[in-house]
Amino acid sequence: MSRRGTKIVRLGAAGAAAGVLVAAIAIPAVGGAGFGFVAAAGEVNLKPADLVEPPPAEVTIVRDAKGGEIARFYEEYREVVGFDEISETMKTAIVAIEDFRFYEHGAIDIEGTLRAFATNLQSGRVSQGGSSITQQYVKQVLLNSADTEAERNAALEASYARKLNELRYAMGIEEKYTKDQILEKYLNIAYFGAGAYGVEAAAKRFFGESAAKLTLPQAATLAGAVQDPNATDPNLGKQHRERLLKRRNVVLDRMAELGRITTAEAAKARATKLGYKGTQIPGGCESSKYPYFCLYVRHEILSNPDFGRTAKARLTMLNRGGLTIRTTIDPAMQAAADRAIKRYVHASDEPVASEALMEPGTGAIKAMAASRRYGRSAARNEISYNVVADAAHGGGIGFQPGSTFKTFTLITALKEGMKLDDGLTAGAGYRAPAYSTFKNCAGQSIGDPTHTVTNDEGSPGWKTLRSGTWDSVNTFFMELEERVGLCDTVKTAKSLGIRRADGKKLQEFETFTLGINETDPVTVASAYAAIAARGTYCAPMAITHITDRNGKTTRYRPKCREALEPAIADATAEVLSGVFKEGTMSGVGGIGRDAAGKTGTTDDYASAWFAGFTPDLAAAVSLGDPRGSQRHKLTGVTIGGRYYGAVQGASIPGPIWKDTMMSALSGVEPTAFAPIDAARFEGCGEGCRQEKPEEPGEATPEVTLSPDDILE
Repeated sequence: MSRRGTKIVRLGAAGAAAGVLVAAIAIPAVGGAGFGFVAAAGEVNLKPADLVEPPPAEVTIVRDAKGGEIARFYEEYREVVGFDEISETMKTAIVAIEDFRFYEHGAIDIEGTLRAFATNLQSGRVSQGGSSITQQYVKQVLLNSADTEAERNAALEASYARKLNELRYAMGIEEKYTKDQILEKYLNIAYFGAGAYGVEAAAKRFFGESAAKLTLPQAATLAGAVQDPNATDPNLGKQHRERLLKRRNVVLDRMAELGRITTAEAAKARATKLGYKGTQIPGGCESSKYPYFCLYVRHEILSNPDFGRTAKARLTMLNRGGLTIRTTIDPAMQAAADRAIKRYVHASDEPVASEALMEPGTGAIKAMAASRRYGRSAARNEISYNVVADAAHGGGIGFQPGSTFKTFTLITALKEGMKLDDGLTAGAGYRAPAYSTFKNCAGQSIGDPTHTVTNDEGSPGWKTLRSGTWDSVNTFFMELEERVGLCDTVKTAKSLGIRRADGKKLQEFETFTLGINETDPVTVASAYAAIAARGTYCAPMAITHITDRNGKTTRYRPKCREALEPAIADATAEVLSGVFKEGTMSGVGGIGRDAAGKTGTTDDYASAWFAGFTPDLAAAVSLGDPRGSQRHKLTGVTIGGRYYGAVQGASIPGPIWKDTMMSALSGVEPTAFAPIDAARFEGCGEGCRQEKPEEPGEATPEVTLSPDDILE
C-alpha cells in the first residue's frame, strides 16, 4: 500500500479542511464546552506553519582504539533508521491502527477530526484526538523540543488552541515531506515503552531483532504499544504484558478488517505468544567492559570546554547527540592489566588495586583497571567511584603515593647541577635543624625540628643519587630536599602534572618528598610517562575523535609541552632503571627490556605503589583500602589468597606492574633509553664521597608522614 515518494497533500485539501473546521466553529455555543470552543475560534488561522524540527535524541556510542564498542550514553535509547530499514509489515501495522487513511488524506483527516470535535463538544473536554500520523509526529517533535516542564505541559495540554496549533504545523509538514518521509520520521521518534524510543530500539528491546526483520505478530505488538506505552510496558510486569497482548490482537483484527492481511494470517498471529525478550539496553558505565575508563570518558566530556561551551551543552551533546566517540583504550593492554591485577588481588579483598597505562609522548590512556568491580552492590564488594582516577573524572580522594614522589626530588637535584655520583650522608633519623630549614612556595617556614623521620628500606650512611634512590632511603631524600629546596621540588612535581586527587592544592610540608599528597594512578602514570618521553609532558588523553550524527568528524590532538630538558629526563631514567637491578625491585626483577621505576610505601603501610616506564609505555599501580587507608593498614592482611605481614611497593604493586608490562608490550619491538650526557652527569662534583665514610647506623622502619604528624 506504500506510495513511495508521493506527496499527497494539496493546498486545496488544506483549504477545504480549514473551511470545514471554520464552519464547525461557527456552530452556536452550548454550555461551557461551546464557550471554550468559540473562544478558540477567534484565533483560528489554518495556514501551514513551519515546524522547527531538532533531530531526535540519539544514542552516543563509545568505541575503543580498535573500533570495538565500550559503552552507550543516552537520554532516550534511540537508533534512527531509514525507511528501507523498516519492515513493510511494521509500516502497514502502524498505519492500520493509527491512521488508516494516512496515504489518502492531507495534513488533516477531516472525517476523524470532525468526529473528535463532536465527541469533545458532548463531553465538555478534549477526550478524543482524531490525530493523523502527521499530527502525532508534530506532537512528538514539540514534546522532544521542550526544555522546561512548562513547555512539556504545553505540548501535552488538552486544549483546542494546542490542537489547532498542531494542525498548522501538520499542514507545513505535509507540504515539506512525502508521506513515506513523514512515516519514517514518526516511527523513529515514537516511544514504544520499556525505555525504547523509535522502532529500531523497540525491535531490539522487545524481540532482539532489527526493525527490518519484524514479523507480523511482532510488528502488530509494536504498533499497538504506541497508543499508551506506559500502560502496556512489558517490562513492568504480567498485567502490562497482558494489556499489550490484547492491544496486539486489536491491531491484528484491524489489519484483517482493512484487508491488509487475511483472516487466516490474523488468526495465526493471534495464536502466538507475546514473545517479549526484554533484551538489555546497552549503555552506561556499569554495564561497560571497561567501566573505569568509561567513567573517565564521560567526566572528561562533561567537564572539558573542548567538548562544548557550557556544561548543559556538553551533557546534551553526550546524551542526545548520536555521536561516535573513538577513544585511546587498547583492548589488549587493558586485558593485560586486568589479568595481572586478578593474579595478585581478588575482587572480594577489601584493599583495592588499581592501575593506569599511558603512552609516553601523547598522554593516551591505554588501560584503566581495578581489582574490584564497578557498581553499587555491597554484597558483591563493588566500588561506586573511579578508583583509578581523580575526583574530576569520577574518582575519590586517592591514596598517598609514598616514595614514588622521591623521583621529583631526584629530578630537582639533577636540574640544579648535581651529578649521579654526588651524594651526602644519610643518618638513621632526620630532624630539620630549624623551622626555616624548609620554606613552602609562599615563603613560609614550615620545617619541623621536633619530629624525626626514620627509614624503612636501605641503610643509612653515604648515599649517592643512584644508591639513595635505589634503596629508597627516607633520610637521604630529606637531606636532599633540604639541599635543593622544598619549593623547587614542588614546582618539579607540578610541571609533571602532579596534583591531588581531590582537586585541592598540594600540601607543601617538609615530607613532600615522601609522598604525603593523595593522588591517583592516572596522574602518577602521566608524570612518569613524561620522563619516558624525554621530558615531554602530555596531559592524560582519552578521546581521539568524535563523529557527529551527520558524519562530521572532529579530531583531538595531544596536549603536550616540554617539562624537563631531555638530558635531565635521560639521567633520571638511568637512575630509576637501577631500581630493578640494585634496588627495591631487585627481588622482583625486570621485564627483559629497558625499564625504570620507583616503589612507594607509605607511613605504617597505609598504601603501596609502583610507578615505572619503558620508552614505549608507562604505568602506575596503587594498593590501598578505600574504607580509609590510615585506619585500615596493609599489615597482617590476606590479599589474593596470600597472607602478608606488611605490604610494600615491591610486594604486590611491583609484580602487578611487571606482569602487566610484559604482556602489554609482548608484540612491541623494544626501544632503548637514550644514553645519558656523561660529561654532564657522570662522576661527582661538589658532593663526592668522603675519604672516611661514616659508619652506617641501625636501620629503623620507614615513615611517610601525614600533615597531622608534622604538626604534632
